[in-house]
Amino acid sequence: MRDRLGPEEKALRRAVGEVLHYVWDPIGVAGVPQARDEYDGYVDHVCTLLWQGAESAVLAEHLVQVADQNMGLSGTEDRADLAARRLVEWLDVVTR
Repeated sequence: MRDRLGPEEKALRRAVGEVLHYVWDPIGVAGVPQARDEYDGYVDHVCTLLWQGAESAVLAEHLVQVADQNMGLSGTEDRADLAARRLVEWLDVVTR
């Protein structure tokens, strides 16, 4: 993402971070304040997918792949689907 983010980009980035931490949360750290930045490394790519118009199915697939390939976790489809739907909703909110 660009070095200087506009208000929409900042709002989306913040929302994506929240959704990844509190909704997706494949490793179960949402209740741990010290782990709030655990998924920050995935925010930029998810934001890029959203700005490119990715549908929730594409986002969910990406999140499942991240959990599987980067974390060695399987069975994350339901959480990924829920998070992906929330992410698309947030894109709509910040671009109104």
